[in-house]
Formats: sequence, C-alpha cells, structure tokens
Amino acid sequence: MNVDFPGLGTLVNVGTIVVGSLLGMAVGHRLPQRTHAVVTDILGLVTLLVAALSAVAVTDAAFVSATGSGAPVLIVLGSLLIGGITGSLLRIEDRLEGLAGTIQGWLARRSGGRRTSHRPVLIDTSETGQDPAARERFIEGWLTASLLFCVGPLAILGSLSDGLGRGIDQLLLKSVLDGFAALAFASSFGVGVLLSAVSVGVVQGLVTLAGVLLGSVLPDAHIAALTATGGLMLVGIGLRLLHLKQIPVGDLLPALVVAPLLTQLVIVLR
Repeated sequence: MNVDFPGLGTLVNVGTIVVGSLLGMAVGHRLPQRTHAVVTDILGLVTLLVAALSAVAVTDAAFVSATGSGAPVLIVLGSLLIGGITGSLLRIEDRLEGLAGTIQGWLARRSGGRRTSHRPVLIDTSETGQDPAARERFIEGWLTASLLFCVGPLAILGSLSDGLGRGIDQLLLKSVLDGFAALAFASSFGVGVLLSAVSVGVVQGLVTLAGVLLGSVLPDAHIAALTATGGLMLVGIGLRLLHLKQIPVGDLLPALVVAPLLTQLVIVLR
C-alpha cells in the first residue's frame, strides 16, 4: 500500500521535533559534544548522497527532449548564477541570519539581563503565565527553534520536492537534523522548543501546498530543472554540515524561481 502522500514529510518532521524536544527536556544536556559532532558529519555525508540523486534530474528524458541535449546543464548553471547574484544583492542569507539575531537581541533587552546561569532548565508550562523568567525562556525557545527549523533552504527544497511528488528524502534528512537540534535546544529552553513543531507544520505545509499546485501546472521538463538546481544547492548544505565550505545557500534560493522560467525561455527560443 502506497502511503507516500503530500505532506507526509512534514508530518515526520513535526514528529521528530516533538520527540527530540521531549528527550531534550529529559536527558539532552547529558550527551557529550563529540556525539553531536559525529552525528552532524554523518548527516552531511547523507546530504551529499541525496543531493546527487536530485542533481541527476539534469539527465531527465523530458528535460533533454524539451531543451536539447546540451541545454540542461547550461540552464542549471544559468539559474544558479542569476539566482545567486540576485540573492547576493538582496543579501538573503544575511537577512535570514539577521532576523534571528534581531529577535534574540529584542528578547535579551526585554529580559534585562535577568538570567545569570546557563545551566539546562526544564520549564514547567504552568509557570509560563506567572514567572517572567520562565515565560522569557519559553518565548525565546519557541522563536529561536522556529527560525532554525523554518527558514533554512532544506525546509523549502524538501517541502517543494514533497509537493511536486519527487519524494520526501530531503525532508526525512531534515527531520533527523531537526530532531537532534530540538534535543539540544530543549535541554536549555525547555517546552518552548516543543511549540516550534507547530510553526514547522504551518510553514512547510504551505510550501508543500505550493509544490502541489505547481506540480499540476508545470511540465515535467520545468520540474526536472527545478529539481536539478535544488540538488546542487543541497551539495552546498552538505559541505556546510561537513565544515568544508560555508556556501551561502540562502542567497541561491531565487534560483528555484529562475530555473523553470529559464527552461521555458529556452523552449520558446529553440
């Protein structure tokens, strides 16, 4: 029985965040740093594998037939160049990172430096409406985790792939990453991190829906161009996880819009 339906990847992602948060509130602070490092390296290697499987869409029969034998690679190259230059000029990567910093700074100012200890804290939800410090930790944990889980390129790439019917491999990979991240965050911020699962469900659900709608109107060649371009972006994420090269993948996000448009232009001019 086929249970692969649009949104399944996001449901799995939400589940791993919930499980990771619960484990983090219980035992997360006891895991050694070297364990987190090994897991991150393994996930970086698997990301490169998923990237290769996506990038091979450049040889898709419908893509080659619609654009010509030599055009697919040039379309992917052009999409990344145009998208990367656009994203760099718009400073998308810096703005995403700055957004998290701004919110954290705002929360720090509101807290007025009340926290003096960084030891792991478990938050009793019954206190969040009465204890200002507990409420602050709750909000900070929720916002920080939500930003981390929702604004990354893998969230957009994986959700689009899910909606387009290209599988949930990318979101499964993201689910493992988010599960361990939730474990680490929840060991410090407590139950607020658990609420970020709702944010992920809403944001990725909407992007998946956009993928479903695009899949109903975009020809196979355009989808293959988008998939291959996204595959190379995943290579960038893998290199970052392995600490080999800090590629600003956020700046490349406009390439996902450029790829189908450039494919259509080549088809028209051919």
